Amino acid sequence: MDKRLLEILVCPLCKSSLHLDASKHELICKADRLAYPIRDDVPVMLVDEARTLSADEVL
Repeated sequence: MDKRLLEILVCPLCKSSLHLDASKHELICKADRLAYPIRDDVPVMLVDEARTLSADEVL
């Protein structure tokens, strides 16, 4: 994922910064405990498509 794109993307729910989890192809919002999928190098920034993180994953 392009670093410039990662710098400007924010969580659509709370507007906080996102962290890339390259191994799982997801963008992580620690504030909302959500993981947004990256499909075919395109981040899917829809709350309905996001996965809820477990307590262990948030750390």
